Amino acid sequence: MKYSSQMVAKPYFIFALVLLAGEILFGLILGTQYIAGDFLFPEIPFNVARMVHTNLLIVLILFGFMGATYYLVPEESERELWSPWLAKATFWIFAAAGVATILGYLLVPYATLTEITYNNILPTMGREFLEQPTITKIGIVIVALAFILNIGMTVIKGRKTVITVVLLTGLLGLAVFFLFAFYVPDNLVLDKFFWWYVVHLWVEGVWELILGAILAFVLIKVTGVDREHIDKWLYLIIAMTLVSGIVGTGHHFFYIGTPGYWLWIGSIASAVEPLPFFLMILYAFAMEKQRRIDHDNKIALTWAKGTAIMAFLGAGVLGFLHTLAPVNYFTHGTQLTAAHGHLAFFGAYIMILFTIISYAMPIMRGRLHGNGAKAQAVERRSFWMMVIGMLGVTSALVIAGTMQVFIQRVGVDVLSFMDTQAEIIPVYTVRLGFGLLTLAGLLTYFYSFFVKEESAA
Repeated sequence: MKYSSQMVAKPYFIFALVLLAGEILFGLILGTQYIAGDFLFPEIPFNVARMVHTNLLIVLILFGFMGATYYLVPEESERELWSPWLAKATFWIFAAAGVATILGYLLVPYATLTEITYNNILPTMGREFLEQPTITKIGIVIVALAFILNIGMTVIKGRKTVITVVLLTGLLGLAVFFLFAFYVPDNLVLDKFFWWYVVHLWVEGVWELILGAILAFVLIKVTGVDREHIDKWLYLIIAMTLVSGIVGTGHHFFYIGTPGYWLWIGSIASAVEPLPFFLMILYAFAMEKQRRIDHDNKIALTWAKGTAIMAFLGAGVLGFLHTLAPVNYFTHGTQLTAAHGHLAFFGAYIMILFTIISYAMPIMRGRLHGNGAKAQAVERRSFWMMVIGMLGVTSALVIAGTMQVFIQRVGVDVLSFMDTQAEIIPVYTVRLGFGLLTLAGLLTYFYSFFVKEESAA
């Protein structure tokens, strides 16, 4: 380890992977409930399972981002972390709050949960993806402030690089936009308008800055390409991301009561949003082509290239295909939205976490040049299992969403929502199979950590 304080990233990475396993498990429960509606009812109703599934996703990404930041910032700043103790404390506080919140969802009726967590004093609960109790949200703010203080002081006192500036900008944006989770207007249109300030401007805004910074760090390490060259690409990608992503919030304002000009703004921005992701593909493969070293940790580069491709397909292509206003009029709220969401989150944010973990974890375990050939072979197998699994899940959802449009929304003799769902059950069965493959891929990834290399003769 170049800096001993980088080790604080390890529990963040491990906990993020554990949460990912739970997130996929609850996804499989939901997939089964689409086929057999009374599966695990009343113990885990569909609405509770979905709430746990989405909240685990958000929390695991935040833990992964924090771990990645604690690992790369000391190296970029060329100094130890400002306060390793604070980093360890925020881990346990955040982990305890996260576990308590998930257990609250599973063990306490949501209405009761709002009462015992004093939501009546500062009402913030009841909104999709922001279901966390008010006290949990306050805890998240405290953890975020401590985290940014720690990283900010490290960056200020050390070397400044493009990577740390972009990363810190993304982290500050993450904290600022989360504050809109506390703003709940009485007017439903205003509520949905500002709700997207958290959900969209996180996912299609500031999180992409964090993604770009992590990707740039790993590419520098495994390719040896000049930092100045990578910085130029990073500036271009981030500029296009912010321009298209911020204005692209408009594609969520089509049918919530906002003025009609959002139909044009949202559609035009949606047409631009795939471009930064396409540039990310060119960026990753150009860095590989121009690499000046042949790093032993080849699987980390595989994850980096996979991140660029899958993010482009999920966030870029599938996002664009259903967010043009004339198309979205028919596709809004169908499984096409779920297809975009699943592949975008996996490609952009889960795979970038695998990228940094696959690079950093071997070093934190004393393997400075990465895992051995056998472990990397197992990890490469897990890579393809998860990628094929998620592509299968997404393809099934695209088919299911298309069927919804034509059976439920287009034509004269349309079916009701529930009758339409019954028609789609065979497709949901296929989706469940690919979901199981994804889980098997993650378990294979876990196994790669325990593969022992043969001793040299």
